[in-house]
Amino acid sequence: MTELKRLIIVSGLSGAGKSIALHVLEDLGYYCIDNLPASLLESAVDDVLGHDDAAGSLLAVGIDARNRKQDLEALPHLINDFRGRAIQTDVLFLQADDEILLKRFSETRRRHPLSDVGGELRAAIESEREVLAEVINAADLIIDTSVTSVYELADTIRERVDRRHEESMSVLIESFGFKHGIPADADFVFDLRCLPNPYWTLELRGLSGLDDEVGEFLDSHESFVAMHDDILAFFRRWIPQYRDANRGYLTVALGCTGGRHRSVYMVEKLAASLTAAGEPVSKRHNHLRL
Repeated sequence: MTELKRLIIVSGLSGAGKSIALHVLEDLGYYCIDNLPASLLESAVDDVLGHDDAAGSLLAVGIDARNRKQDLEALPHLINDFRGRAIQTDVLFLQADDEILLKRFSETRRRHPLSDVGGELRAAIESEREVLAEVINAADLIIDTSVTSVYELADTIRERVDRRHEESMSVLIESFGFKHGIPADADFVFDLRCLPNPYWTLELRGLSGLDDEVGEFLDSHESFVAMHDDILAFFRRWIPQYRDANRGYLTVALGCTGGRHRSVYMVEKLAASLTAAGEPVSKRHNHLRL
């Protein structure tokens, strides 16, 4: 039996966690090459994955903004070619808010790869976003690390990327608070702010959607149950369609005001309903700790 060949292209903004992602993949058994010129990608794939042996079945490469524009523009064509050669190819793009990136560079005192000596860091970050536009458009999974710890990022790489089997789709349901901003990685966003808010019940204010009392409060309201049933019906109707369209990843964000009560419990309830129906999903709570 021929060993499955996997290629993971890791790209994104400097300071967003590309090196961490590659380190995790290396620990998982991938042959990792960081800062590979995009013009050499095809040669690297042929050299590592072009043999019928298990030792060369996993390859991860880091591609950043220091590439020629024409080489980055050629990536979508190359990716389609790899997939046509039965190489399971995923493009992972990591990003973060500008203010977070500025803080990270300030703390590490590293120079941004696109900044000249004495150049303005914010301008370098903006330029990097423009240069990598073709890559983000080709991305299968976008991960925003603005509020993600190193350990959470590692878990995401292991659970969503490495464990995604060929012809399967990784589904993530995440909660968030609108007052903190909508997650940049979401394919769909549902607004739960029309539902009864446990925050206005004093004995529930300090709790979260992970507590039984909050769940009992929300389940007692017909509107919450109806919203759950409607979103669940959406998942059951459309997950198979996206899977049949060869989508590797689907991320759905559910938001309430602060991201602590309604959205958290809805994510937990939907994940349990889908898993019980044989559709395992991942879940994440972005603003539960804020």
